[in-house]
Amino acid sequence: MPLLFSRILQAPRARRQALVLLLILLLTAVAAVLILRTGTPGAEHEEEHPAGENHQEHQDEPHAGETPGLIALPDAQLAAAGITLASAGPARIASSLQLPGEIRFDEDRTAHVVPRVAGVVDSVGVQLGQQVKKGQVLAVLSSTTLSELRSELLAASQRAALARTTAEREERLWRDRISAEQDYLQARQARQEADIAVANISQKLRALGAATSGAAGQLARYELRAPFDAMVVEKHLALGESVREDANVFTLSDLSHVWAEIAVPASQLGVVRVGEPVTVRATSFDQSARGSIAYVGSLLGEQTRTAVARVTLSNPQLAWRPGLFVTVELEQSAAEVAVSVPSESLQTADGRSLVFEKVEGGFMPRPVTPGRSGGGRTEIVQGLAAGTQLAGAGSFVVKAQQGKGSASHGH
Repeated sequence: MPLLFSRILQAPRARRQALVLLLILLLTAVAAVLILRTGTPGAEHEEEHPAGENHQEHQDEPHAGETPGLIALPDAQLAAAGITLASAGPARIASSLQLPGEIRFDEDRTAHVVPRVAGVVDSVGVQLGQQVKKGQVLAVLSSTTLSELRSELLAASQRAALARTTAEREERLWRDRISAEQDYLQARQARQEADIAVANISQKLRALGAATSGAAGQLARYELRAPFDAMVVEKHLALGESVREDANVFTLSDLSHVWAEIAVPASQLGVVRVGEPVTVRATSFDQSARGSIAYVGSLLGEQTRTAVARVTLSNPQLAWRPGLFVTVELEQSAAEVAVSVPSESLQTADGRSLVFEKVEGGFMPRPVTPGRSGGGRTEIVQGLAAGTQLAGAGSFVVKAQQGKGSASHGH
């Protein structure tokens, strides 16, 4: 290298420039060769593990003896986890229409008790929720209006008695030709008018639901009585309270029969007809009853655009409480299917329907294509053979176990 530099210095100027350029190119080539031979950091490690992806795949491979996709659940743990086994098989599937509804009072057996006379509450004989009999006293009021009517009735009765006596006497005198016929006719007319006055006041008292007779010291007493056997569902008066004649002081309802009111969309009015058999199911607990459509409304609600239909239910145990939400199911058609499973066996994952087949050591997920549903069973169109054992009640526990296994594997 020193010799090369000395020659460059001794050479003519033009030749010296060419030699300097050649030297630069030579040094550049030597540097490039050194870089290629050295390589990037970590290359030696890549040579030691030339297939990094294959190494990862090797880690993901199941251990010897494992079945891909198996959800391990020993048979001894099934009962503790609430998992029962079911079998796929033929069934009769009845397709049905389900509509929302609500239990309401039977309005034909519900009464709003009003005093019909103003007064002050003297006593209250029943409590909210109490069962009462027809004619039982609910409350007692003191009413000045009633006192005046009864006073008028007593006075009219006295006048009627006097008029009757006078008429009888005038009739005897006229027949004995002692008095003129005109006197007899006037007395008879007075008796008739007195009887009409008594009848008029008596009708007023009956219209108010008040007794026409009673002790002289209880002319103002007014008793509110139950119109039929029922339960006190509302109570709006207290001792000493002043009430008006049109105040709703009690609401009584015979809960041995109730209504299930249904909201029927306009598109389903052709299906929901009077007389159609239905099954009413409670949404909050396990309770169902059979009945039939008793009424379908002719008008649609302005806001809901639905019509009201009604089912009358017998309620001897008072299990159907007004305000309870229900589902009303109308059976439309029925068909025999070759393969069906309990509806609770079906689960959904990634937008697909699947069931969990029972295998040795646990369960295997099986994608299926469901069809019609009804009566607690669902038709399986594709993906499952009849006789296959699978998870029934508690299948969601198997699904949750599958999710835990996937999360652990991904971690």
